[in-house]
Amino acid sequence: MQRRLMAVLLVLLAWSAVSCGPKINPNEIRIGEYAALTGAEATFGISTDNGIKLAMDEINAVGGINGKTLKLTVYDDQGKPEEAAVVTTKLITQDRVQVVLGEVASSLSLAAAPICQQNKVPMISPSSTNPKVTQVGDYVFRVCFIDPFQGQVMADFAMTHLKAKTAAVFRDQKSDYSMGLADFFVKRFKEKGGTIVTDQSYVAGDVDFKSQLTNIRGLKPDVIFVPGYYGEVGLIAKQARELGIKVALLGGDGWDSSKLYEIGGAALDGCYFSSHYSPDSTDPHVKDFVKKYQAKYGQVPDALATLGYDAMGVLATALKNAKSLSNTDIRDAIAATKAYSGATGSISLDANRDAVKPAVVLKIANNKASYVSTVNP
Repeated sequence: MQRRLMAVLLVLLAWSAVSCGPKINPNEIRIGEYAALTGAEATFGISTDNGIKLAMDEINAVGGINGKTLKLTVYDDQGKPEEAAVVTTKLITQDRVQVVLGEVASSLSLAAAPICQQNKVPMISPSSTNPKVTQVGDYVFRVCFIDPFQGQVMADFAMTHLKAKTAAVFRDQKSDYSMGLADFFVKRFKEKGGTIVTDQSYVAGDVDFKSQLTNIRGLKPDVIFVPGYYGEVGLIAKQARELGIKVALLGGDGWDSSKLYEIGGAALDGCYFSSHYSPDSTDPHVKDFVKKYQAKYGQVPDALATLGYDAMGVLATALKNAKSLSNTDIRDAIAATKAYSGATGSISLDANRDAVKPAVVLKIANNKASYVSTVNP
């Protein structure tokens, strides 16, 4: 009986802690973040988190927003959709955040966005490019371009810059990001008169791609479009070269990680991918951001760090301009974002809450991605 009573008391205490939540400080604005800080795509989450925190520290250093300090609560979703849903629920119901930032992978944003929408808590994804993310509802935003544009950019680049007439596609069939980007590349490539010779697939976590690559090799495409994440892409590049495939591999912003070069090495030379910015930019705003990031974290920021920085910047401007800190007024102020001068370029949100902004194409050589061109929407 005593044990049972103790168990009941523990449950009641836990319920009380959850229901009461943290003590609210009226001089703070509560922001939540969910990110893959561990797991297969951890570099994405860590970079994004670094960018967000750099921007937040700068804002707080000059007095915060209208006299209020930004308070950030961060949870690791481990790169798992189910965990993204759990921690987002925790941010809203226990931590009582007023805005949520996240995620990178579209499948993770799609797991969390309905929770934010249902609770009418604005959510800004720094870098989820699948169109479905903001289609969840009017409380969901992003500061990156979307896959229809990114797919078009790489299809056009393949045909105009590389003179490709045929292409093979090699996509991750379990990834919303990879599947969507592949579909838009295929659509554009065909519209421009190109031929897709084969459309192969794999699943994140696979390590042997030689069967699919052997099939691709036999069809002799001019280019191979691999819209995946850096972990598999690095291995695919190495195995493609081992099989004697010499044509360029093309991809999207999911390639943008220093880990890509650690995995793929010289096999990536001569390959191209689309991204959100180039650290080679001569734009003073970009150069200033890169300098500050390097000083704080000791490395050149990738696109995910830059988008995290811009997501916090867009949010801070909206919070400053909002009529009040009610959920509705914050949402309306984010939706009104026009010509925000970010490290990834000028950001304006359209009626679908998507960012209208340029993309850059980068070429890999000697374990480094260098600027090739900018493509405006």
